[in-house]
Amino acid sequence: MSREDIVVVAVDGSPASDNAVRWAANTATKRGIPLRLAASYTMPQFLYAEGMVPPQELYDDLQRETIEKIDSARRIALEVAPDLMIGHAVAEGSPIDMLLEMSKEATIIVMGSRGLGGLSGMVLGSVSNAVVSHADCPVVVVREDNAINEDNKYGPVVVGVDGSEVSRKATAVAFDEAQARGAELVAVHTWIDTQVQSPGAGFVITDDYWDEIQKEKKVLLDDYLKESVEAHPDVQVRTIIARERPAHALAEAAVGAQLLVTGSHGRGGFKGMLLGSTSRALLQITPCPIMVVRPVE
Repeated sequence: MSREDIVVVAVDGSPASDNAVRWAANTATKRGIPLRLAASYTMPQFLYAEGMVPPQELYDDLQRETIEKIDSARRIALEVAPDLMIGHAVAEGSPIDMLLEMSKEATIIVMGSRGLGGLSGMVLGSVSNAVVSHADCPVVVVREDNAINEDNKYGPVVVGVDGSEVSRKATAVAFDEAQARGAELVAVHTWIDTQVQSPGAGFVITDDYWDEIQKEKKVLLDDYLKESVEAHPDVQVRTIIARERPAHALAEAAVGAQLLVTGSHGRGGFKGMLLGSTSRALLQITPCPIMVVRPVE
């Protein structure tokens, strides 16, 4: 199935969804591609007894309410990008099924962290969690507090690098995003979890020793990024090598960023594990929208 160069955004009328629409409209404009608003509806089971067929009027009402949400989202998107080409898709059934099917053809899926059905305090809802874990294309999660403002509108694209295969894919996607946005790319590598073997029992690791490791990591990171840098000569690149936990270092680097890109799981991930501990933590704490890139199946 061929991919269509298009940004798809999930719409449900929640504040997080409205923020996702704004972010998606801004992204589609910067990329010069269309935006598609996606919404679905299902018949609540409590409205009819088991075995009964709901009257057509109920379906008509649900369709009308869904179209009203689409129309509201369209107005929000046009406020951000008045000349943007906008289409929409409405389906009856699970929003998860709809978005996963659309992820087979879309460039990016954008969605709010939790919708109208989300419980207070639950940052990642069941729909966003399922789509992030199973989508065939990169998924961007936008929280209610991830609004576009003058401080982050022209901020960098941040990517976490750990040398894994999915990290390499995430890095390539991050460079493409930075180029499309005319943004700086910040590559972050952490090494606190790296096992450093001391020369002997009782050996005291000095600052000079740590400095040498830091320099070695910098050389390895520059070499790792070399191919992407050569392929994107217009992208300004800055590297950060931090001696701390990945989630903390990435969240700190993402302050004022347009986007944080991460692989779904890195070197520590087990085969078949859908979301690693770092990406899951970042979905909860990152100060900007986060794009999760899954490995090629």
